[in-house]
Amino acid sequence: MAIGSKELRPTELDTFENERLADELKKAKEELFNLRFQSATGQLESHGRLRAVKRDIARIYTVLRERELGIRATPAPVETATKAKKTTKKADKPAESTEAETAEEK
Repeated sequence: MAIGSKELRPTELDTFENERLADELKKAKEELFNLRFQSATGQLESHGRLRAVKRDIARIYTVLRERELGIRATPAPVETATKAKKTTKKADKPAESTEAETAEEK
């Protein structure tokens, strides 16, 4: 892989949802701003980091645009079936008690 963050590899960007990509883009832009500020004041230690952050931003923009055009697939949402099952079980218990109450009333 070229210079850049280990977290933001193109294969890993495919697994991120659009909201997370937007968050990563915001973080990268903030980091780029801070790096430019350090460069202007002469405090920047790693000049290669500027280039890496710019590339990360470009990668994120590319993935977002490809998804917009339909070239790259958007990942499926994470399943919350286990949580849904737990809530349905809780909902079933009160329903059973109401059935028992209606049988007692008759």
